[in-house]
Amino acid sequence: MSDLVEPRTAEITYETDTPVDYRADGAIAWITMNRPAYNNAQNSQMTYALDDAFRRAVDDDAIKVIILRGAGKHFSAGHDIGSPGRDVDKSFERRLMWADHVNKPAAEMLYTREHEVYLGMCRRWRDIPKPTIALVQGACIAGGLMLAWVCDFVIASDDAFFQDPVVRMGIPGVEYFAHAFELPPRIAKEFLLLGERMTASRAEQFGMVNQMVAREDLEQAGRAMAEKLAAYPRLGLWLGKQAINHVEDLRGKRTAMDAHYHMHHFAHAQNDLTTGDRLGGQDAKSMAAANKKQAGVS
Repeated sequence: MSDLVEPRTAEITYETDTPVDYRADGAIAWITMNRPAYNNAQNSQMTYALDDAFRRAVDDDAIKVIILRGAGKHFSAGHDIGSPGRDVDKSFERRLMWADHVNKPAAEMLYTREHEVYLGMCRRWRDIPKPTIALVQGACIAGGLMLAWVCDFVIASDDAFFQDPVVRMGIPGVEYFAHAFELPPRIAKEFLLLGERMTASRAEQFGMVNQMVAREDLEQAGRAMAEKLAAYPRLGLWLGKQAINHVEDLRGKRTAMDAHYHMHHFAHAQNDLTTGDRLGGQDAKSMAAANKKQAGVS
């Protein structure tokens, strides 16, 4: 008897065939998330396109530095949990050594998928041998944090904010759990358990943001940093990045994420058992409304 299930299917309508734009400009690769109508919410289509773009930049020896940014008003509103392009139940050609998820039963389905699409992809991008810079404007929420945090540098506009509100779903933070490495422990608890917005200026105080600039200066600030980095030897940049990443791992970053990943999926399974919905009955609209109410904005 097989313990597999019939592959899931879903009605998916993509608003674009190019959710990520790629542009090489001298030694700089500009990777731009391009779902502004949905505040660059990350579906699998976008995630695999990001992986393609990062791969392209890594394979091009002319590229020394990679800049990641989001088109439109916001960097990223997080994982796609409500657009017509939500594609949780779709198969993609996998990049890591994980099985397909669509024919897996119950909690195994999401556990398998997110090992690749979220935790696995983020770790893959963190280890890119070239320096990476995130340019963050507007909202950087939940899954958006994961994209900024894998980058070596974060430059934020003065109107940017950071937030992980998923405790509202009964889930203890996003899959790439770097909270207590990006922030001091008590501040990380405040950030996660209260789920409130953290301004770019406050994030800069704790070192989560390298530099804060006016929104209109964001691209130029990224370019200026990238040009400085590009003037250094390729191998020196790679080794320097590896050395500091190694220190984080010695401090337990990878093992902490492994432990948290299981807590995260225990929470999904608990939600399924108690509410019949792995997100605890929340969706994009309810989360956005609650976030705005909490922040006192309309």
